[in-house]
Amino acid sequence: MKYLLLIHSNPVTWRHPSFLHTEEGKALPRKARDALVAQLDKLLDELEASGELINAVPLEPPSKTRVVRVREGVRATTDGPYSEAKEQLAGVFLIDVASQERAEEVAATIPEAEFYAVEVRPASVFD
Repeated sequence: MKYLLLIHSNPVTWRHPSFLHTEEGKALPRKARDALVAQLDKLLDELEASGELINAVPLEPPSKTRVVRVREGVRATTDGPYSEAKEQLAGVFLIDVASQERAEEVAATIPEAEFYAVEVRPASVFD
């Protein structure tokens, strides 16, 4: 089953990996910060080796977002993300795993889960 892991973060700290740029992340000792980076690298390597990783994509800041709407055949494009939340979508992993439990296990090992949130959503993929 395919799952989209939606990594949320605060745009104020927007750089990748975002967990290093949070107040909490900056306050960590260098060894702990390095351990989080190693955790992310290991996760990506393991998911790729197991064939579970389809893609992982960091997103540009919300300030670079454009929203397109079409109403009565007229296209309108505006700046910025649609939602005005404190946290925004920072990146995504698309994985193909055996169960939701495995998807949640993977999400829990993404370092941003310790600072913000990682949403686990089943994905229907067109074949």
